[in-house]
Amino acid sequence: MLVETTLLRRRAGDKLSGLGDVSAWLFTDEALQQATAAPVALHRARRLATRGLPVHDATCSIGTELAALRAAAVTAVGSDIDGVRLAMARHNLGRAALLCRADALHPVTRDAVVLVDPARRDGGRRRFALDDYRPALDVVIDTYRGRDVVVKCSPGIDFEQVLRLGFDGEIEVTSYRGSVREACLWSAGLAEPGVRRRASILEPNDAGSEQVTDAEPDDCPVRSAGRWIVDPDGAVVRAGLVRHYGARHGLWQLDPEIAYLSGDRLPPGIRGFEVLDQLAFDERRLRQVLSALDCGPLEILVRGVRVDPDALRRRLRPTGRQPLSVVITRIGAGRAGRSSAFVCRPSR
Repeated sequence: MLVETTLLRRRAGDKLSGLGDVSAWLFTDEALQQATAAPVALHRARRLATRGLPVHDATCSIGTELAALRAAAVTAVGSDIDGVRLAMARHNLGRAALLCRADALHPVTRDAVVLVDPARRDGGRRRFALDDYRPALDVVIDTYRGRDVVVKCSPGIDFEQVLRLGFDGEIEVTSYRGSVREACLWSAGLAEPGVRRRASILEPNDAGSEQVTDAEPDDCPVRSAGRWIVDPDGAVVRAGLVRHYGARHGLWQLDPEIAYLSGDRLPPGIRGFEVLDQLAFDERRLRQVLSALDCGPLEILVRGVRVDPDALRRRLRPTGRQPLSVVITRIGAGRAGRSSAFVCRPSR
């Protein structure tokens, strides 16, 4: 048990850095896996702080969200049905924390924003179906209908299925360091007017962080490739806000159904791929172009074409010194569609 606790604390040091000293916290392996990464929890806590309302974390587990809320100066109370995790939260947060044992489906607070994080793991394996959440998502929505509620979900959640459950608020998709971490449901009373989808891109120290919503303009034309190709952050793609993101940054789409964007100028702070050559996707021809450019380390990005990037990289066998990227995508639909390869120099 001591060895397991020591190992878990080491893992927690990276995941929960920013919530204070967690070196003496108690965890279970599953609880640590489910715990929200500190930057994402702090982002949510800061957003909740703007409401000026107390928050009830109805599935507080080991106390990660409560620690983030405390850091954002939000008055909060936590509850959980699991007595062991509740005892760990007491240890982790200290005696001053307001905690009680309660079932999330039997509300014990009033006039507070309710935060619910249904369990989506079983024996270390992820659950994806909404009915497999514990508690089930439809039951959570019905239980707190008419109240201000925030529900943390998996990033791959089916938006249309959520709407069919009667949810009429905002769906926020959040990434950190380029990795999509979660989707979060914000009830209508907590959402900004006119916003139903939001992509929140978080980066360390907020450098390059931004948010895009569906209330923004989406005037994003379709054109052939310019000097640069941009692969939007996964949160933007998952939230269906590629056109909005492109319009904000003065970019255009290569194809209306594909998430790659292009432009003649690379927006500040955004990683892009400078186009050196464009060709119809053909492995033999692509190998020749890469060889002529002294290609060594090779990054391959694919959308809309059935290509295994790792297998293709092995077949291409680049042996040079120049780090390059290849963007492979479909341009056009039906018989007019074609697979194109863009040989690029990455900006970083």
